[in-house]
Amino acid sequence: MKTFVKFCGLTTPTAVALAPEGGAAGFVIDVPASPRNLTVTQAVDLVGQLPSGAEAWAVVVDPSTDLIHQIFDDVGVDRIQVHGRIPDGLDFLEIHHLVPSLPVPLSAGGGPVPELPPAESYPRIHLDAAGGPLPGGSGQRPDWEICAGLVQKAPGRKLVLAGGLSPENVADALTTVGPWGVDVSSGVESSPGVKDLDRMRAFLSAVEGWEKSHA
Repeated sequence: MKTFVKFCGLTTPTAVALAPEGGAAGFVIDVPASPRNLTVTQAVDLVGQLPSGAEAWAVVVDPSTDLIHQIFDDVGVDRIQVHGRIPDGLDFLEIHHLVPSLPVPLSAGGGPVPELPPAESYPRIHLDAAGGPLPGGSGQRPDWEICAGLVQKAPGRKLVLAGGLSPENVADALTTVGPWGVDVSSGVESSPGVKDLDRMRAFLSAVEGWEKSHA
């Protein structure tokens, strides 16, 4: 697939095995309130089972500098998606491999439209629904027109759309927003934190079907 697909909030080897080549598996680390939360040790075990050609992303909230260091050094992830504040004291290479998650309003006029951070520091940007207390998995959808505007302002940048995506609507999201990638969590679950493997496969099939129809 040409579209980057990230399955987020993975907690089992069977779900990790479905991470697509050229895409990513997301692991929520040190967010105790999340039903998808993992310890650093648990994340290490799952990252070790990642299929070849897929990236490992950690997902954190208001992390400390020490936690960022620990995740890069001990877990061996490719990138860290940060919800909230990015801490001080990071070196350039660490910053370059962070993915800021920008809170996008649920509707026009529903809040401030985020500014895209500089491309030279953050080559990848995550767009998610504003207002959720946890990193993803809320099932809420950001305003797609706002997201499309952000994509249009940054041609060529790697913007990843998240929030309320599912096998049923991802094709519409790709058409409306035009992101470089898509990120799904609750939309492929049977219950909070429990991935449905059939829905994960259906999500990939929906993206592939959209790509074929737009080839």
